[in-house]
Amino acid sequence: MNSRPLGQLALTALVVGNMIGSGVFLLPAALAPYGAASLLGWAPTLAGALLLALVYAWLARTIRNHGGAYGYARCAFGDGIGFVVAWSYWVCTWSANAAIAVAFAGSLGALWPAATATPLRAATCALGALWLCTAVNLAGVREAARVQLLTTLLKLVPLVLFGLAGLAWVHAAAYRPFNPSGLPLPGVASSVAALTLWAMLGFEAATVPTGVVRDPERTVPRATVIGMLLAGLATMLACTVVIGLLPGDELQRSAAPMVVAAARTWGPAAGVALAMVATISCFGALNGWVLLQAQTPLAAAQDGLFPARFGRLDGRGTPAFGLLSSSVLASALIAANYSRTLVGLFTFSILLSTATTLLPYVVSVLAWWRIEPGAARWRRLVAIGALGYALWALVGTGIESLLWAAVLVAAGLPVLLWQRRKAIAR
Repeated sequence: MNSRPLGQLALTALVVGNMIGSGVFLLPAALAPYGAASLLGWAPTLAGALLLALVYAWLARTIRNHGGAYGYARCAFGDGIGFVVAWSYWVCTWSANAAIAVAFAGSLGALWPAATATPLRAATCALGALWLCTAVNLAGVREAARVQLLTTLLKLVPLVLFGLAGLAWVHAAAYRPFNPSGLPLPGVASSVAALTLWAMLGFEAATVPTGVVRDPERTVPRATVIGMLLAGLATMLACTVVIGLLPGDELQRSAAPMVVAAARTWGPAAGVALAMVATISCFGALNGWVLLQAQTPLAAAQDGLFPARFGRLDGRGTPAFGLLSSSVLASALIAANYSRTLVGLFTFSILLSTATTLLPYVVSVLAWWRIEPGAARWRRLVAIGALGYALWALVGTGIESLLWAAVLVAAGLPVLLWQRRKAIAR
Protein backbone atom coordinates (compact mmCIF):
# COMPACT_ATOMS: atom_id res chain seq x y z
CA MET A 1 0.00 0.00 0.00
CA ASN A 2 1.27 3.46 -0.87
CA SER A 3 2.42 5.14 2.35
CA ARG A 4 1.58 8.52 0.81
CA PRO A 5 -2.00 8.08 -0.45
CA LEU A 6 -2.91 11.77 -0.95
CA GLY A 7 -2.37 13.04 -4.49
CA GLN A 8 -3.24 16.32 -6.23
CA LEU A 9 -6.98 15.70 -6.55
CA ALA A 10 -7.43 14.41 -2.99
CA LEU A 11 -5.40 17.25 -1.50
CA THR A 12 -7.28 19.93 -3.46
CA ALA A 13 -10.54 18.32 -2.30
CA LEU A 14 -9.26 18.57 1.28
CA VAL A 15 -8.73 22.34 0.90
CA VAL A 16 -12.05 22.99 -0.85
CA GLY A 17 -13.94 20.67 1.48
CA ASN A 18 -12.48 22.26 4.61
CA MET A 19 -13.21 25.79 3.40
CA ILE A 20 -16.77 25.14 2.19
CA GLY A 21 -18.56 24.02 5.32
CA SER A 22 -21.34 25.72 7.23
CA GLY A 23 -20.36 29.34 6.64
CA VAL A 24 -21.51 29.68 3.05
CA PHE A 25 -25.06 28.58 3.88
CA LEU A 26 -25.45 30.88 6.92
CA LEU A 27 -23.42 33.87 5.71
CA PRO A 28 -26.00 35.59 3.46
CA ALA A 29 -28.21 36.39 6.47
CA ALA A 30 -25.28 38.05 8.24
CA LEU A 31 -24.38 40.02 5.10
CA ALA A 32 -27.98 41.14 4.39
CA PRO A 33 -27.74 44.48 6.28
CA TYR A 34 -25.00 45.59 3.88
CA GLY A 35 -26.78 44.67 0.64
CA ALA A 36 -24.75 44.84 -2.59
CA ALA A 37 -22.10 46.83 -0.73
CA SER A 38 -21.06 43.53 0.86
CA LEU A 39 -19.04 42.90 -2.30
CA LEU A 40 -16.64 45.59 -1.05
CA GLY A 41 -15.94 43.43 1.99
CA TRP A 42 -15.33 40.32 -0.05
CA ALA A 43 -12.46 42.04 -1.86
CA PRO A 44 -10.05 42.32 1.12
CA THR A 45 -11.07 38.87 2.39
CA LEU A 46 -10.38 37.10 -0.91
CA ALA A 47 -7.25 39.16 -1.56
CA GLY A 48 -5.91 38.58 1.96
CA ALA A 49 -6.64 34.85 1.83
CA LEU A 50 -4.95 34.60 -1.57
CA LEU A 51 -1.83 36.41 -0.31
CA LEU A 52 -1.65 34.09 2.69
CA ALA A 53 -2.21 31.06 0.45
CA LEU A 54 0.70 32.16 -1.76
CA VAL A 55 3.01 32.48 1.26
CA TYR A 56 1.98 29.02 2.46
CA ALA A 57 2.59 27.65 -1.05
CA TRP A 58 6.11 29.12 -1.09
CA LEU A 59 6.83 27.69 2.35
CA ALA A 60 5.59 24.25 1.28
CA ARG A 61 7.92 24.35 -1.72
CA THR A 62 10.92 25.54 0.34
CA ILE A 63 10.54 23.45 3.51
CA ARG A 64 9.59 19.81 3.37
CA ASN A 65 7.90 19.29 6.72
CA HIS A 66 4.95 17.61 8.37
CA GLY A 67 2.59 19.81 10.32
CA GLY A 68 2.15 22.97 8.23
CA ALA A 69 2.47 26.17 10.24
CA TYR A 70 4.07 24.29 13.14
CA GLY A 71 6.91 23.07 10.93
CA TYR A 72 7.52 26.50 9.45
CA ALA A 73 7.52 28.18 12.88
CA ARG A 74 9.91 25.61 14.36
CA CYS A 75 12.29 25.86 11.42
CA ALA A 76 12.40 29.65 11.64
CA PHE A 77 12.18 30.34 15.38
CA GLY A 78 12.96 27.12 17.26
CA ASP A 79 11.10 24.70 19.51
CA GLY A 80 9.36 27.23 21.80
CA ILE A 81 7.54 29.17 19.07
CA GLY A 82 6.97 25.92 17.19
CA PHE A 83 5.20 24.41 20.18
CA VAL A 84 3.01 27.50 20.67
CA VAL A 85 1.92 27.38 17.03
CA ALA A 86 1.33 23.60 17.15
CA TRP A 87 -0.73 23.89 20.32
CA SER A 88 -2.70 26.86 18.97
CA TYR A 89 -3.51 25.12 15.68
CA TRP A 90 -4.44 21.90 17.47
CA VAL A 91 -6.95 23.79 19.65
CA CYS A 92 -8.23 25.45 16.47
CA THR A 93 -8.93 22.11 14.79
CA TRP A 94 -10.82 20.35 17.57
CA SER A 95 -12.81 23.48 18.52
CA ALA A 96 -13.65 23.97 14.82
CA ASN A 97 -14.88 20.39 14.75
CA ALA A 98 -17.24 21.16 17.60
CA ALA A 99 -18.60 24.14 15.62
CA ILE A 100 -18.98 22.19 12.38
CA ALA A 101 -20.63 19.24 14.14
CA VAL A 102 -23.16 21.65 15.64
CA ALA A 103 -23.74 23.21 12.19
CA PHE A 104 -24.32 19.71 10.81
CA ALA A 105 -27.00 19.16 13.47
CA GLY A 106 -28.64 22.44 12.47
CA SER A 107 -28.65 21.45 8.78
CA LEU A 108 -30.06 18.03 9.60
CA GLY A 109 -32.76 19.74 11.66
CA ALA A 110 -33.91 21.63 8.58
CA LEU A 111 -34.61 18.26 6.91
CA TRP A 112 -35.73 16.36 9.99
CA PRO A 113 -36.96 18.80 12.68
CA ALA A 114 -37.48 16.08 15.29
CA ALA A 115 -33.74 15.35 15.30
CA THR A 116 -32.98 18.73 16.89
CA ALA A 117 -36.25 19.44 18.67
CA THR A 118 -34.47 19.74 22.03
CA PRO A 119 -30.92 20.86 22.96
CA LEU A 120 -30.11 17.30 24.07
CA ARG A 121 -31.19 15.83 20.71
CA ALA A 122 -29.23 18.49 18.83
CA ALA A 123 -26.09 17.76 20.86
CA THR A 124 -26.57 14.02 20.29
CA CYS A 125 -26.75 14.57 16.51
CA ALA A 126 -23.60 16.68 16.63
CA LEU A 127 -21.74 14.07 18.65
CA GLY A 128 -22.93 11.29 16.33
CA ALA A 129 -21.56 13.07 13.26
CA LEU A 130 -18.26 13.83 15.02
CA TRP A 131 -17.67 10.22 16.02
CA LEU A 132 -18.77 8.84 12.65
CA CYS A 133 -16.09 10.99 11.00
CA THR A 134 -13.60 9.90 13.65
CA ALA A 135 -14.36 6.25 12.80
CA VAL A 136 -13.85 6.96 9.08
CA ASN A 137 -10.46 8.52 9.80
CA LEU A 138 -9.44 5.68 12.12
CA ALA A 139 -9.94 3.37 9.15
CA GLY A 140 -7.04 5.16 7.45
CA VAL A 141 -6.07 8.29 5.53
CA ARG A 142 -6.97 6.71 2.19
CA GLU A 143 -10.53 6.02 3.30
CA ALA A 144 -10.89 9.51 4.76
CA ALA A 145 -9.60 11.01 1.50
CA ARG A 146 -12.18 9.09 -0.53
CA VAL A 147 -15.00 10.37 1.67
CA GLN A 148 -13.59 13.89 1.38
CA LEU A 149 -13.43 13.76 -2.42
CA LEU A 150 -17.00 12.48 -2.68
CA THR A 151 -18.49 15.03 -0.27
CA THR A 152 -16.54 17.88 -1.90
CA LEU A 153 -17.99 17.05 -5.32
CA LEU A 154 -21.49 16.71 -3.83
CA LYS A 155 -21.36 20.23 -2.41
CA LEU A 156 -19.10 22.20 -4.77
CA VAL A 157 -20.96 21.31 -7.97
CA PRO A 158 -24.48 22.19 -6.63
CA LEU A 159 -23.13 25.36 -5.02
CA VAL A 160 -21.60 26.59 -8.29
CA LEU A 161 -24.72 25.61 -10.24
CA PHE A 162 -26.90 27.47 -7.72
CA GLY A 163 -24.76 30.60 -8.07
CA LEU A 164 -24.69 30.53 -11.87
CA ALA A 165 -28.37 29.64 -12.30
CA GLY A 166 -29.41 32.18 -9.69
CA LEU A 167 -27.80 35.02 -11.66
CA ALA A 168 -30.68 34.80 -14.13
CA TRP A 169 -33.27 35.17 -11.35
CA VAL A 170 -31.84 37.95 -9.22
CA HIS A 171 -33.95 41.06 -8.79
CA ALA A 172 -32.14 44.32 -9.43
CA ALA A 173 -34.37 45.96 -6.81
CA ALA A 174 -32.89 43.65 -4.14
CA TYR A 175 -29.55 45.40 -4.59
CA ARG A 176 -31.09 48.81 -3.91
CA PRO A 177 -30.21 50.73 -1.93
CA PHE A 178 -26.61 49.78 -2.59
CA ASN A 179 -25.64 50.28 1.05
CA PRO A 180 -28.73 49.88 3.27
CA SER A 181 -26.61 49.92 6.44
CA GLY A 182 -25.87 53.63 6.04
CA LEU A 183 -22.30 53.07 7.26
CA PRO A 184 -19.35 54.65 5.42
CA LEU A 185 -18.13 52.28 2.72
CA PRO A 186 -14.74 51.68 4.43
CA GLY A 187 -16.67 50.64 7.55
CA VAL A 188 -18.83 48.29 5.48
CA ALA A 189 -15.71 46.69 3.96
CA SER A 190 -14.21 46.16 7.42
CA SER A 191 -17.39 44.69 8.93
CA VAL A 192 -18.05 42.35 6.01
CA ALA A 193 -14.43 41.21 5.86
CA ALA A 194 -14.65 40.20 9.52
CA LEU A 195 -17.83 38.20 8.84
CA THR A 196 -16.43 36.44 5.77
CA LEU A 197 -13.19 35.45 7.50
CA TRP A 198 -14.74 32.25 8.91
CA ALA A 199 -15.64 31.14 5.37
CA MET A 200 -11.98 31.44 4.29
CA LEU A 201 -10.40 29.46 7.12
CA GLY A 202 -8.93 26.16 5.97
CA PHE A 203 -6.93 27.22 2.88
CA GLU A 204 -3.79 26.03 4.72
CA ALA A 205 -5.19 22.48 5.06
CA ALA A 206 -2.94 21.04 2.33
CA THR A 207 0.24 22.04 4.21
CA VAL A 208 -0.60 20.04 7.36
CA PRO A 209 -0.62 16.32 6.35
CA THR A 210 2.44 16.47 4.06
CA GLY A 211 3.78 13.26 5.59
CA VAL A 212 1.09 11.34 3.68
CA VAL A 213 1.20 13.41 0.45
CA ARG A 214 2.79 12.29 -2.80
CA ASP A 215 5.40 14.73 -4.15
CA PRO A 216 4.54 17.43 -1.56
CA GLU A 217 6.88 20.11 -2.99
CA ARG A 218 4.73 20.21 -6.13
CA THR A 219 1.36 18.97 -4.91
CA VAL A 220 0.90 21.09 -1.78
CA PRO A 221 1.45 24.56 -3.35
CA ARG A 222 -0.92 23.80 -6.22
CA ALA A 223 -3.63 22.40 -3.94
CA THR A 224 -3.35 25.41 -1.61
CA VAL A 225 -3.80 28.09 -4.27
CA ILE A 226 -6.24 26.22 -6.55
CA GLY A 227 -8.39 25.06 -3.63
CA MET A 228 -8.52 28.54 -2.09
CA LEU A 229 -9.58 30.16 -5.39
CA LEU A 230 -12.25 27.53 -6.12
CA ALA A 231 -13.79 27.67 -2.66
CA GLY A 232 -13.48 31.44 -2.25
CA LEU A 233 -15.02 32.39 -5.59
CA ALA A 234 -17.84 29.81 -5.28
CA THR A 235 -18.70 31.11 -1.80
CA MET A 236 -18.69 34.76 -2.87
CA LEU A 237 -20.88 34.01 -5.93
CA ALA A 238 -23.45 32.02 -3.96
CA CYS A 239 -23.73 34.54 -1.12
CA THR A 240 -24.09 37.51 -3.50
CA VAL A 241 -26.79 35.73 -5.53
CA VAL A 242 -28.84 34.95 -2.41
CA ILE A 243 -28.88 38.66 -1.52
CA GLY A 244 -30.41 39.31 -4.94
CA LEU A 245 -33.10 36.64 -4.57
CA LEU A 246 -34.69 37.54 -1.23
CA PRO A 247 -35.93 40.80 0.31
CA GLY A 248 -33.46 42.17 2.83
CA ASP A 249 -35.74 42.00 5.87
CA GLU A 250 -36.66 38.37 5.17
CA LEU A 251 -33.04 37.49 4.53
CA GLN A 252 -31.94 38.82 7.92
CA ARG A 253 -34.57 36.74 9.73
CA SER A 254 -33.83 33.48 7.93
CA ALA A 255 -31.90 30.68 9.65
CA ALA A 256 -31.31 28.98 6.27
CA PRO A 257 -31.27 31.80 3.69
CA MET A 258 -29.87 29.80 0.78
CA VAL A 259 -32.45 27.05 1.27
CA VAL A 260 -35.27 29.62 1.44
CA ALA A 261 -33.97 31.33 -1.72
CA ALA A 262 -33.87 28.05 -3.65
CA ALA A 263 -37.38 27.09 -2.51
CA ARG A 264 -38.77 30.54 -3.36
CA THR A 265 -37.16 30.58 -6.81
CA TRP A 266 -37.50 26.99 -8.05
CA GLY A 267 -40.03 25.36 -5.70
CA PRO A 268 -40.03 23.33 -2.45
CA ALA A 269 -38.12 20.42 -4.00
CA ALA A 270 -35.19 22.74 -4.74
CA GLY A 271 -35.21 23.91 -1.12
CA VAL A 272 -35.10 20.33 0.15
CA ALA A 273 -32.29 19.51 -2.29
CA LEU A 274 -30.22 22.47 -1.12
CA ALA A 275 -30.85 21.56 2.52
CA MET A 276 -29.40 18.14 1.70
CA VAL A 277 -26.38 19.82 0.09
CA ALA A 278 -25.89 21.93 3.23
CA THR A 279 -25.99 18.80 5.39
CA ILE A 280 -23.47 17.02 3.14
CA SER A 281 -21.32 20.15 3.11
CA CYS A 282 -21.08 20.26 6.90
CA PHE A 283 -20.37 16.53 7.09
CA GLY A 284 -17.63 16.81 4.46
CA ALA A 285 -15.99 19.75 6.23
CA LEU A 286 -16.16 17.86 9.52
CA ASN A 287 -14.48 14.82 7.94
CA GLY A 288 -11.66 16.99 6.55
CA TRP A 289 -11.01 18.80 9.83
CA VAL A 290 -11.08 15.50 11.76
CA LEU A 291 -8.38 14.26 9.38
CA LEU A 292 -6.26 17.32 10.27
CA GLN A 293 -6.83 17.29 14.03
CA ALA A 294 -4.21 14.60 14.69
CA GLN A 295 -1.62 15.65 12.09
CA THR A 296 -0.07 18.67 13.82
CA PRO A 297 0.23 16.87 17.20
CA LEU A 298 1.75 13.93 15.30
CA ALA A 299 4.48 16.13 13.82
CA ALA A 300 5.15 17.87 17.15
CA ALA A 301 5.32 14.53 18.99
CA GLN A 302 7.79 13.16 16.46
CA ASP A 303 9.99 16.16 17.28
CA GLY A 304 9.63 15.57 21.02
CA LEU A 305 7.46 18.63 21.75
CA PHE A 306 4.16 16.81 22.33
CA PRO A 307 3.73 13.66 24.46
CA ALA A 308 5.00 10.57 22.65
CA ARG A 309 1.54 8.99 22.41
CA PHE A 310 0.53 11.57 19.81
CA GLY A 311 3.34 10.32 17.56
CA ARG A 312 2.44 6.64 17.55
CA LEU A 313 0.81 5.13 14.46
CA ASP A 314 -1.43 2.07 14.50
CA GLY A 315 -1.37 -0.77 11.99
CA ARG A 316 -3.23 1.39 9.42
CA GLY A 317 -0.69 4.20 9.73
CA THR A 318 -3.22 6.32 11.67
CA PRO A 319 -2.32 8.49 14.71
CA ALA A 320 -5.17 6.94 16.68
CA PHE A 321 -4.42 8.55 20.05
CA GLY A 322 -4.37 12.02 18.51
CA LEU A 323 -7.65 11.41 16.69
CA LEU A 324 -9.43 10.02 19.73
CA SER A 325 -8.16 12.58 22.24
CA SER A 326 -9.05 15.47 19.90
CA SER A 327 -12.57 14.13 19.36
CA VAL A 328 -12.97 13.66 23.11
CA LEU A 329 -12.09 17.35 23.65
CA ALA A 330 -14.50 18.45 20.90
CA SER A 331 -17.18 16.25 22.46
CA ALA A 332 -16.54 17.81 25.86
CA LEU A 333 -16.96 21.28 24.34
CA ILE A 334 -20.30 20.25 22.83
CA ALA A 335 -21.50 18.47 25.97
CA ALA A 336 -20.49 21.27 28.34
CA ASN A 337 -22.51 23.78 26.33
CA TYR A 338 -25.38 21.64 25.02
CA SER A 339 -27.97 23.67 26.94
CA ARG A 340 -27.21 26.68 24.71
CA THR A 341 -29.14 27.16 21.49
CA LEU A 342 -27.48 25.76 18.36
CA VAL A 343 -26.59 29.29 17.29
CA GLY A 344 -25.11 30.07 20.69
CA LEU A 345 -23.02 26.90 20.74
CA PHE A 346 -21.91 27.46 17.14
CA THR A 347 -20.85 31.03 17.91
CA PHE A 348 -18.95 30.00 21.05
CA SER A 349 -17.04 27.30 19.15
CA ILE A 350 -16.21 29.69 16.28
CA LEU A 351 -14.81 32.13 18.84
CA LEU A 352 -12.32 29.53 20.05
CA SER A 353 -11.40 28.33 16.56
CA THR A 354 -10.93 31.72 14.90
CA ALA A 355 -8.84 33.11 17.75
CA THR A 356 -6.44 30.19 17.68
CA THR A 357 -6.00 29.89 13.91
CA LEU A 358 -4.95 33.50 13.25
CA LEU A 359 -1.80 33.23 15.39
CA PRO A 360 -0.34 30.47 13.17
CA TYR A 361 -1.13 32.62 10.11
CA VAL A 362 0.87 35.56 11.49
CA VAL A 363 3.80 33.40 12.59
CA SER A 364 3.89 31.57 9.23
CA VAL A 365 4.35 34.82 7.31
CA LEU A 366 7.09 35.93 9.72
CA ALA A 367 8.72 32.51 9.31
CA TRP A 368 8.79 32.88 5.53
CA TRP A 369 10.38 36.31 5.93
CA ARG A 370 13.14 34.84 8.09
CA ILE A 371 13.69 31.77 5.91
CA GLU A 372 13.71 33.68 2.59
CA PRO A 373 15.39 37.03 3.38
CA GLY A 374 16.70 37.41 -0.18
CA ALA A 375 13.42 36.73 -1.96
CA ALA A 376 12.36 38.73 -5.00
CA ARG A 377 10.84 42.14 -4.32
CA TRP A 378 7.38 41.17 -5.56
CA ARG A 379 7.33 38.23 -3.15
CA ARG A 380 8.29 40.49 -0.27
CA LEU A 381 5.40 42.79 -1.21
CA VAL A 382 3.03 39.81 -1.21
CA ALA A 383 4.34 38.79 2.23
CA ILE A 384 3.84 42.34 3.57
CA GLY A 385 0.24 42.29 2.33
CA ALA A 386 -0.34 38.83 3.85
CA LEU A 387 1.12 39.90 7.19
CA GLY A 388 -0.93 43.11 7.21
CA TYR A 389 -4.12 41.19 6.50
CA ALA A 390 -3.40 38.54 9.15
CA LEU A 391 -2.67 41.18 11.82
CA TRP A 392 -5.73 43.21 10.83
CA ALA A 393 -7.92 40.11 11.04
CA LEU A 394 -6.38 39.12 14.38
CA VAL A 395 -7.13 42.52 15.90
CA GLY A 396 -10.55 42.55 14.25
CA THR A 397 -11.68 39.41 16.07
CA GLY A 398 -12.10 41.52 19.22
CA ILE A 399 -10.74 41.56 22.74
CA GLU A 400 -12.78 38.55 23.87
CA SER A 401 -11.31 36.36 21.13
CA LEU A 402 -7.78 37.54 21.90
CA LEU A 403 -8.25 36.77 25.60
CA TRP A 404 -9.51 33.28 24.80
CA ALA A 405 -6.47 32.74 22.56
CA ALA A 406 -4.11 33.87 25.33
CA VAL A 407 -5.75 31.56 27.88
CA LEU A 408 -5.69 28.56 25.56
CA VAL A 409 -2.05 29.09 24.56
CA ALA A 410 -1.05 29.53 28.21
CA ALA A 411 -2.81 26.24 29.01
CA GLY A 412 -0.30 24.43 26.80
CA LEU A 413 2.85 25.85 28.40
CA PRO A 414 2.96 23.24 31.24
CA VAL A 415 3.05 20.54 28.53
CA LEU A 416 6.06 22.23 26.90
CA LEU A 417 7.86 22.52 30.25
CA TRP A 418 7.16 18.86 31.03
CA GLN A 419 8.48 17.72 27.64
CA ARG A 420 11.64 19.80 28.09
CA ARG A 421 12.15 18.36 31.56
CA LYS A 422 11.86 14.83 30.18
CA ALA A 423 14.33 15.65 27.41
CA ILE A 424 16.88 16.96 29.97
CA ALA A 425 16.37 13.88 32.15
CA ARG A 426 17.24 11.64 29.19
